[in-house]
Amino acid sequence: MTQCGGAPNRITSARLIGSRRFGPLFAAQFLSAFNDNAVKNALVLMIAYGARADSQKSAEILVPLAGALFILPFFLGSATAGQVADRYDKARLIRLIKFSEIFLMLAAAIAVLLGSTNALLVLLTLMGIEAAFLGPLKYAILPDLLPQRELMLGNALVEASTYVAILLGTIAGVLIAGRHGAAIVAGLIVLVALSAWAASLAIPATIAAAPRLQLQLNLFAATAEICREAAADPLPFRSILGISWFWLAGAVYLSQLPAYVRFALGAEEGIVTLFLTIFSIGIALGSLLCNRLLGGRISARTVPWGALGIALFTIDLWLASPSGKALPAAPLAGIAAFLAEPAHWRILVDLLGIAVSGGIFIVPLYVLLQWASPRTRRARAVAANNIVNSGAMVIAAMATMALLAAGVSVPGLFLLTGVLTLPVALFFWRLQARLPSMLTELAGEQS
Repeated sequence: MTQCGGAPNRITSARLIGSRRFGPLFAAQFLSAFNDNAVKNALVLMIAYGARADSQKSAEILVPLAGALFILPFFLGSATAGQVADRYDKARLIRLIKFSEIFLMLAAAIAVLLGSTNALLVLLTLMGIEAAFLGPLKYAILPDLLPQRELMLGNALVEASTYVAILLGTIAGVLIAGRHGAAIVAGLIVLVALSAWAASLAIPATIAAAPRLQLQLNLFAATAEICREAAADPLPFRSILGISWFWLAGAVYLSQLPAYVRFALGAEEGIVTLFLTIFSIGIALGSLLCNRLLGGRISARTVPWGALGIALFTIDLWLASPSGKALPAAPLAGIAAFLAEPAHWRILVDLLGIAVSGGIFIVPLYVLLQWASPRTRRARAVAANNIVNSGAMVIAAMATMALLAAGVSVPGLFLLTGVLTLPVALFFWRLQARLPSMLTELAGEQS
């Protein structure tokens, strides 16, 4: 396996999605991402808007608890998930997970119809466990199914479809929480789970990467071990750090969009949905653009430009934001009134720019993580990435709370995130200059 010198044979997105080596995996992960976000957002909205005035404090506790219950399994279970993924046939494991998802979605549908937030909290934890085990599988299996020339496009499609699924799942969650068509959507998540399992049956079988691997039963020792192994590989570890910065910055943006829209822009919640739509579409466009810019080659050439784009568009978002806070008592602007203001279009362009830059930034890092990690422990490298990503999001949440408590505004928080992304761009600028020699070295080791 070598770094390509000439232009690789092009394959279109449609042809790759239509192929058996990629299409079934693509469909299964897309459908699962939709279900995860439909249930998760329905639960959060049911808690936030279903609470009575005298139970506001309870809602304020349950909403972050729901997020923590979904993310906690990534801390505790990713190491085991990575070990299991390396030891056994990844395709078979994906089928087992998709089969178990059918019963989870059946239970979630019943909980939705009964309006039981407690049952959904339990199910959300189980979904987090399932997602923690699926993560190393869906990324580590890609180099087993795709030749090197298709790896960039495969990752771009996975990344793009994930954000589209998140957007569609969020919309479905709103429908469930609003009790408008809850029965229809509850039935839909079961149908989607069945479809995901059916798609997984067509994923080609793979050969176990490390069939003699001894599973480490101590979760904390296993977590420390795979993180230590990941840190020992310079190129994959640098990719992990970059991916984790993406998730840290993304956690800041997405968690504060509702407050930004309500208090900085004085707009209705419909604008939050508009912003999320633009963000999701932007990531998808950036992911596909990245593959086109790189021509399918394994390269980090777009990574520093993506980081620079995130930084500059974020700084301009701060400049475009109103200097004062909107009055809480003032009428909130609807979509028509919001779009009637020319200044608001600059904000929309900045959000789209941040998202497109994010897609350009993240896709090559996932490819480098997969390709530069030895096949015998590729899934554990992806698991280590998930652990570090989770830690980065926790750090983002804690830093955000501390800065807001200290009096920093939400636009100011965005500015700080953008400024701190500039050193990230510089870091990857230096890395991509050294990357060709590093890739040549790795290619020699893997051939």
